Amino acid sequence: MSLKKSKEKKSTVLFIDDEPAWLEIIRLAVPNDKLKIVTAEGGEAALKVLHKKVPDLIMSDVRMPFINGFDLFQQVKKDPKLNKIPYVFMSSIDDFDAKRTAKEIGADGYIEKPFDSEQIRNIISDLLSRFHHR
Repeated sequence: MSLKKSKEKKSTVLFIDDEPAWLEIIRLAVPNDKLKIVTAEGGEAALKVLHKKVPDLIMSDVRMPFINGFDLFQQVKKDPKLNKIPYVFMSSIDDFDAKRTAKEIGADGYIEKPFDSEQIRNIISDLLSRFHHR
């Protein structure tokens, strides 16, 4: 019995949000034929996922209980296994300070919710292609 191997490895994207509805919206918006979608409900759950699997891209909500997106970002960037992963913040807050903070700490992007499917697919595609060869 032979197993057919896929010529192209699927990139893994970790989406982190404390609201399950947003995770479901993202899951529906992003085509899973080319990407493996992993989700985590909040920062604590994300850390558990990251200890088991290193994704190719992290997209995280900013405002979450216990571990917010900025604190999670700092923890990810301190870990030598994870610190090269592109990190994008997502927020429903049109907040100049949050955008500025994201830029200052070195985030690779900031996207406002609600976003449309094409916008999120374009951001994912762009970041994966830019960071794939790091």
